[in-house]
Amino acid sequence: MRITGRITPGDASRLCEELSRLLRHHGTGGVPPDEVFCDIGGLEQVNLATVDALARLHLTARRQSTRLRLRNAGSDLLALLELVGLPELADAV
Repeated sequence: MRITGRITPGDASRLCEELSRLLRHHGTGGVPPDEVFCDIGGLEQVNLATVDALARLHLTARRQSTRLRLRNAGSDLLALLELVGLPELADAV
């Protein structure tokens, strides 16, 4: 999954639906993958809407017994995740 541009508060639901769809269609024998990678290197701005969306994506993946891993997460996002008390979302590759 790749996220680019800016994330607004209204984007979280759409992104979670997209992730759910990906997990359903890319699993093996109907079983979701153990982990899914989310490339966020194309984000233009990191803010609390970004953190909210990533937290919701994390929960969506966990509900399918899948681990969400971030790719190309910048130090500003990783610091913000730590600051708001969500270090488990900073599982970056």
